[in-house]
Amino acid sequence: MSTYLRWSKLPYAGEKTPPKNPVEPLAGSWPTYYLKRSRDGSFQTPAGQRISLAIRNPNTINWYRQLKFVQYTLNNITPQQIKIAKYWGDGPPTKQWTPIMDRLIDTYGVSAPRAARILAATQTAINDIFVVVWYLKYKWDVARPDQLDQKLATIVCTPRFPTYPSGHAAVSGTAAEVLTHFFPPEAKRLAQLAQEDAKSRLYAGVHFNIDDNQGLRLGRQIGRIIVNVLKNQRNAAGQPIDPTHMPNKHAVMMPPPYRQVMPYPYPYPHHCQSLLRPTKVR
Repeated sequence: MSTYLRWSKLPYAGEKTPPKNPVEPLAGSWPTYYLKRSRDGSFQTPAGQRISLAIRNPNTINWYRQLKFVQYTLNNITPQQIKIAKYWGDGPPTKQWTPIMDRLIDTYGVSAPRAARILAATQTAINDIFVVVWYLKYKWDVARPDQLDQKLATIVCTPRFPTYPSGHAAVSGTAAEVLTHFFPPEAKRLAQLAQEDAKSRLYAGVHFNIDDNQGLRLGRQIGRIIVNVLKNQRNAAGQPIDPTHMPNKHAVMMPPPYRQVMPYPYPYPHHCQSLLRPTKVR
């Protein structure tokens, strides 16, 4: 078992003191919609079974080896990878997944009640995975790449919360699983989008590769637990509510292009306290 450096104890690159403004440190205790909590804080399925979370303990990870991969990625980054990093990193993960949901609903001509069900199920699933991730982030308190390398300049601002696991990766894993339940023909494309979102955090330099891989794995696990609930729900006639077979309409889901579908009406705050690498690609 190895030890690791703590997020709460080290300054970011370009800063002099450890972060004093943690983002939502108590979000790991917030209510969930599908999952349950036991008295010891662990997570349970809706049926009350304890969930063995599909994620490695950070003590088993060589974080300096992970850092070398981040350094290599940033030293060899391509314009396309910068586009990917900035697109997925521009705001919270829901900013990119909400238009994906809308495009699927429109493409498949979903009825109003069913659209409400899809949006509600996916967004509440995202809430639940956020609670799980934030619980783990602040429980483990793993330092960011630019805390281990005080000269590391990132592509996007380094978030003000611990690194492990990646929230973007976990959210994408869950969202892709739930949306695949509603739109089975789009499974491959949804998995690709989730993978790209996860990878974008490495390209951005704000996460280790293991954060992304393990976050995606965890998100898929929670997504499958939630899908199991949806599969067993029935209407008044005793029929499954959601279809399992439908024609593939090949929904065009962004990206590309790497432009925000819902741009901010005002400049999104990009000021960073930590070191930021100047780039011209938007």
